Amino acid sequence: MAWCSTLLPVVILFCLLPVMTRGATRPQFKICSYKVQKFNMAKASNSRLMHSLTRLLARYDITVLHDVMDPAVIKPLLAALNRETDRYDDFTYKSVSSKSLGNSPDSMQQYVFIYRTQTVNVSGQFQYDKKQEFVRNPFAVEFQSNKIAIKKFVLVAFHAEPKQAIQEMNRLYDVFLAVSKKFDNKNVMFIGDFHAGCAYMTKKDKKKIKLFTNTSFSWMIGDKMDTTASEETNCPYDRIVVHGQPFLKGIVPLSSEVVNIARDFKLTMSKVRDLSSHLPLQISLRGSGLLLKASPLLILFSVSAIIQSFLSAV
Repeated sequence: MAWCSTLLPVVILFCLLPVMTRGATRPQFKICSYKVQKFNMAKASNSRLMHSLTRLLARYDITVLHDVMDPAVIKPLLAALNRETDRYDDFTYKSVSSKSLGNSPDSMQQYVFIYRTQTVNVSGQFQYDKKQEFVRNPFAVEFQSNKIAIKKFVLVAFHAEPKQAIQEMNRLYDVFLAVSKKFDNKNVMFIGDFHAGCAYMTKKDKKKIKLFTNTSFSWMIGDKMDTTASEETNCPYDRIVVHGQPFLKGIVPLSSEVVNIARDFKLTMSKVRDLSSHLPLQISLRGSGLLLKASPLLILFSVSAIIQSFLSAV
């Protein structure tokens, strides 16, 4: 019965493989940031634009929308995402919004977080309220999810005023201190339109910005990336900044990128610009599977043991 002892390890491997690889094959948790320029009822009434926007949002567990001019646009957007159809995998979406922010009645806007209720929960929100420091104060939301390794994290939406982008970006360090104290959570991600490039931010300006000089912060969108939809610009205005090594380890490597919605949705650049002169950003968080880190090593040991067992039996 030598053949039986030879095949036994192979049978065991096939039985264990689904368990060993379950964590590694779990879908990633995806976050998107998109400045839908001057998102008002005129845009919400355009079925073509809303269709493209809905298709984009349906990809993500959380989407941070910037430049929402009219709070009324969120109701039809959620209705489109939540309608009964197989297209969006039966997810249910909800939203949480900042108050209207700005320095004049004609330019007031909100930050709006759209999230999947099946994969993530809102555990808190915080509106930074030092008006003298920002034209549009950052808005923070703490999320909790059992689907990801990091479990709890804070997203801070931020849209810098172009003419004072350097000063506002530098003040984000104070926002970090306030937010991390509020939630007792240092897993903080800043996300949005920083105007962090071209004429608004030079290499010399970086020395004035604490989020650049403090090595605890990682800039996930590089200076050479183009986050604009304009053919006349090549600027990294929109950014994602992550605090701390624990949060950084919870991010899928190389997952932070600019979304090419023209290619993905087969749109002309003219139609892309109808939505915004900015392009969406995305980043992915690691899944929560306990074997996510250990499974490659575990598989290696298992295969090694099986080979040794096989050679011994031959």
